[in-house]
Formats: sequence, C-alpha cells, structure tokens
Amino acid sequence: MSDERYASVWDVIEADPGQAENMKLRSRLMMALRDHIAQEKLSQAAAAELMGVTQPRISDLVRGKVDLFSLDTLVNMLAAAGLHIELRVARAA
Repeated sequence: MSDERYASVWDVIEADPGQAENMKLRSRLMMALRDHIAQEKLSQAAAAELMGVTQPRISDLVRGKVDLFSLDTLVNMLAAAGLHIELRVARAA
C-alpha cells in the first residue's frame, strides 16, 4: 500500500500532467455551470435554451460526463449563461 498523496483525483487517473490539468479545468467549469443551473432553478430545457445547446447536453453536464465537453464548449456555455471566468496561473507544487 502506498502513502502517496495527490492534489486531485485527476492526477491519479491521468498519467499525463497536461491532460490531468485539462480534466481539472473542465471539471471545475462543469461544476460552476451545474451550480448556476441549480441556483437559478432552471429546468434542463431552460438551461439548454439559455446556453444554446440541447437538453441532452445539459443532462450530460449534470451527470458529470467530463469526457464529452471541451474547454471551448464549456467557456461558451458559461458566457451564454452570463457568467464570467477568472483564471489564475501558478507554479506546480
């Protein structure tokens, strides 16, 4: 048994550090969208219309299907929802 610790589950799942960072970003953006949908009490159909996607896409989002969303798609959905993204870059630990 290893005592090795990881900052994120993506660091364990993805061997490539770049891909792990990509998955972390996508996951965070998806959570922000999911939280916005819940806070605004939007139905999946209403959220889809607001973000310019289909209801099944919102279903995939709510279910956390990270592999089905690119960073570009998520940024576009966030912007369509009227949300602003702030980015901070730091040295890796």
